[in-house]
Amino acid sequence: MALLLTASAMAQEAPVFRVDVRLVRLLVTVKDNMGKLIGSLEKEDFTVSDNGVPQQIAVFERRTEQPLSVTLLIDTSSSTGKELRYEIASVERFLKALFGEGNPRDEASIIDFNDDVVLRASFTRRMERLRGALRELKPGGGTSVYDAIYLACGNMEGREGRHVIVAVTDGGNTTSYLTYQDAIRAIHRADAVFYGIVVLPITNDPGRNLGGENALASLAASSGGRVFYPTVGATLDQAFAEILRDLRTQYLLAYYPKNVPPSKDRFHRIEVRLRQPELRALSRNGYYEDSEVSGLPDRPGRRPARNR
Repeated sequence: MALLLTASAMAQEAPVFRVDVRLVRLLVTVKDNMGKLIGSLEKEDFTVSDNGVPQQIAVFERRTEQPLSVTLLIDTSSSTGKELRYEIASVERFLKALFGEGNPRDEASIIDFNDDVVLRASFTRRMERLRGALRELKPGGGTSVYDAIYLACGNMEGREGRHVIVAVTDGGNTTSYLTYQDAIRAIHRADAVFYGIVVLPITNDPGRNLGGENALASLAASSGGRVFYPTVGATLDQAFAEILRDLRTQYLLAYYPKNVPPSKDRFHRIEVRLRQPELRALSRNGYYEDSEVSGLPDRPGRRPARNR
């Protein structure tokens, strides 16, 4: 049963600034200068700073097995019509691989988005339920990618372990009520890693939404994720496989902020460095000292909520 998206308005009052209370969690992927994943480092190989102040790492896990909550955002706008069935087939193969190894508490959910954003399947490990949700997908309408990201982040609130969003789309946002800034704040508040898979039916620049692609790349970079630019078929499967390898080779670092000066924009800038200069760390670049995000504001003209 799918639920058509609506939710109450965003909270208007800013919460009180707090430090020395929150445990800040960082999922870190490490690669060498050839792009090879490195999964054998020790706690002493990492340093973390918060707004420029060095922090003490309180939690360290190598190749963390904390459970995954993976939300797949699938673009069902009109422009995806020809590729959608191939994308669905690749998503099914990814889900089968996700549940075939790793933590037995790993779960996935499915949201599709066009003019509207629809939660097709809430978090589950039941493949039959997820396949049923995928069979409901039909193309039509515009592209509300920022609304979809916001909903995905709200649904992850309070869930144990790692939060991952994978958006399968053909490019830009066209019909979202929310903005890029809303989406990036939601990702940081949800402690989520964002991966974008931009399926390219058009490989030359004319006809592509390069602005939209750049926005997705920025969202991914700020959260410690990546963006891929496959066509359908083998290269799409390869993108999913690389995401899965990242997730199976992540480090978990966490610290309690100490002696951190406040920021005017309430955003704490994090920097993760490695002792070995030939290695690079991919992780989120900060967090907001805010309450958790949930729901999505009503958009004027949006159809009322209903069950399907």
